[in-house]
Amino acid sequence: MICLGIESTAHTFGIGIVTHDKILANVRDSYAPKEGGIHPREASEHHASVCDSVLKQALKKAKISLEQVDLVAFSNAPGIAHMLRVGAVFARTLSKVLKVPLVPVNHCIAHVEIGRRTVGCKDPVTLYVSGANTQIIAYQGGLYRIFAETLDMGVGNFIDTFARYAGIPFPGGPVIEKLAKKGKYVELPYSVKGMDVSFTGILTNLRNKLKTHRLEDLCYSMQEHVFAMLVEVSERALAHMQKNELLLTGGVASNSRLREMCKVMCKDRGAKFYVPKKEYCVDNGAMIAVLGLLMHDSGAKFKKKDYCINQRQRTDEVKVLWR
Repeated sequence: MICLGIESTAHTFGIGIVTHDKILANVRDSYAPKEGGIHPREASEHHASVCDSVLKQALKKAKISLEQVDLVAFSNAPGIAHMLRVGAVFARTLSKVLKVPLVPVNHCIAHVEIGRRTVGCKDPVTLYVSGANTQIIAYQGGLYRIFAETLDMGVGNFIDTFARYAGIPFPGGPVIEKLAKKGKYVELPYSVKGMDVSFTGILTNLRNKLKTHRLEDLCYSMQEHVFAMLVEVSERALAHMQKNELLLTGGVASNSRLREMCKVMCKDRGAKFYVPKKEYCVDNGAMIAVLGLLMHDSGAKFKKKDYCINQRQRTDEVKVLWR
């Protein structure tokens, strides 16, 4: 069976094509604002303008025709409404034209499943770090439970917002990572509250220090503090769940320092550390297709409302029938 997956939750419009055995294509086109953060109207216009070309590229790379697609999956939740609607309309149109089933997919769970498929881990605790999301996720009792999360903003948005304050263009993460290699330690708040984390106070502190400290030092200290917070709650989740695998995924998983810190922690406690290739960490269509295929094969049933977007659906609201 061939499944076509459509991703459009935020700044990326992606299409992935997969079978049970192979990822045939994974094509993406991302909106990049000239200044500031994501503008929903502009991003949705971008997605609408590139959806046909991304589809053609994906089909060409997969070496199949559109008529060979057996299943269409799309990210219906969570995300920014303007962009979600573009993907949903495109998916519903393809499903109707091809007369094939349509599967609505939770974006956060898709990050977990593409990780499990591509790196070979079985039952990990997942540290999911992206622009809008920061969660510690683990499977238990038929659901993907959230054992820790951000209380305010996603770590990716936190990093990009600090970058804007510092005059660094979007996306700010790669530039900050580079600058951090030249920095020295500056004291910052450390905000772990129970099993959850908070970033807004650290962001305010960093903004205030921009006038008095070297940018390289702030970048270094920001990474050390924030990533240490994430590793701390991840280790506690591993201990609580008595699991021995940590999966790092999401756009911020591309950061080499975060990977290094997770790897050291896992080595110290005798756990295995996994991180997918970068193309599967960032938002992509292949992860939507992978989860769509799993859900279809498990016999998941959907109501009419499920085919509409659900921008605030939580990870632990989806019944996991495929495990």
